[in-house]
Amino acid sequence: MGLSTLLRVFLPFAAGYFLSYLFRVVNAVLAPDLAADIGVGPSALGLLTSVYFITFASFQLPLGVLLDRYGPRKTEAVLLMFAAIGAFLFSQAESLTGLVIGRAFIGFGVSACLMASFKAYTVWFDRSKWPLINGFQMAAGGLGALAATSPVEWLVSVSDWRAVFLMLTGLSVLIGLLVLTVVPEKKTTVTSESLASQLEGIREVFTSLKFWHIAPVVTLSPAAFLSIQGLWAGPWLRDVVGLERGVAASVLFWVAVAMICGFIGLGYLAARLAKWGISPAFTSAVCMGLFMVVQLLVLITPPSWYLVNWMIFGFIGTSGIIAYAGLSQLFEVRLSGRVTTSVNMLVFVATFAAQWMIGIIIEMWPVGADGSYNQKGFYYGFGLMLVLQICTLLWYAAGLWILKTRERSRITENLAQKNE
Repeated sequence: MGLSTLLRVFLPFAAGYFLSYLFRVVNAVLAPDLAADIGVGPSALGLLTSVYFITFASFQLPLGVLLDRYGPRKTEAVLLMFAAIGAFLFSQAESLTGLVIGRAFIGFGVSACLMASFKAYTVWFDRSKWPLINGFQMAAGGLGALAATSPVEWLVSVSDWRAVFLMLTGLSVLIGLLVLTVVPEKKTTVTSESLASQLEGIREVFTSLKFWHIAPVVTLSPAAFLSIQGLWAGPWLRDVVGLERGVAASVLFWVAVAMICGFIGLGYLAARLAKWGISPAFTSAVCMGLFMVVQLLVLITPPSWYLVNWMIFGFIGTSGIIAYAGLSQLFEVRLSGRVTTSVNMLVFVATFAAQWMIGIIIEMWPVGADGSYNQKGFYYGFGLMLVLQICTLLWYAAGLWILKTRERSRITENLAQKNE
């Protein structure tokens, strides 16, 4: 593959994921503006922000069918027009209901930005390159997260949050047209399978034991990362650490930088370890275990450690994405779109629940006169997410132990039969 073709495949999809991630985390900076302008509390803020994830998730299974049937180029280009509609509705909203409707359209509109790229990469790039190229794709999302911090804070200071979303409306249309006109089509990206056989493929994925062995930990770890980094990290820095709004936005900027490094660095690490026989799924599980340790440090160390803790949080929190490549490698290429969209659906349903749940827990304590949230709510909300992740890691470890035990038993039986 020539460099020109590589860039024509990668850059438009990377731009789409840049936009998707910008939409995803921008409320971490805009939360005070939304609370002041529309009058939303922590629970409503959690619902408002997390509705992006539920509409995103609700379209993942049909998205997998569309990707395998019509290809990633056409699917993503059309959906991005809905993101543009959502951004415009959000910019004009005068109530919580209007914001929720706009946010729902945005989540639906960007629902293909990650999975379409993964599908395209599985047919354009060699299997051994998937973890690395997926890492670069996620790094593009990290740039979107970076753009949603200090740059957005500056834009709000010279205009307002509504102007920001009007700009995002135009950007959504532009990137949609870029994907449609620049990305080359490849015949193998369009399947000749019937709709019935494609739905059977979804059933095949969801009834697979190997899918459910890794799916819980792959679901909860990214859900914790997305729900906290996408909204609650900003309020934590302001209300637990005591940072001013501009300083908190700067910290989030560096968290996004660390996230970009994590996407690229961990993707490269997974690709290297795979050459030594260590699967991406196992590498991801180990890294997600380390991510849980980092979350514990955020909870138990002094607030003054915030910069180190949160930058490590941003770096290692990206490890869940490695497992996407690991899951894809467990199935045939024809199912790749449905495998990744299936796990993505679970991730975003969990993120919706987690982000809203943390807001509900925070609202159990009274809001301060200055609009600040009680620190106890953050500790209990974040702590519950950590406990749930530990449970999923134990599930994965137990599954590995069972598989190894069965393998040893099978080898022993074979040796015994040969000796008879």
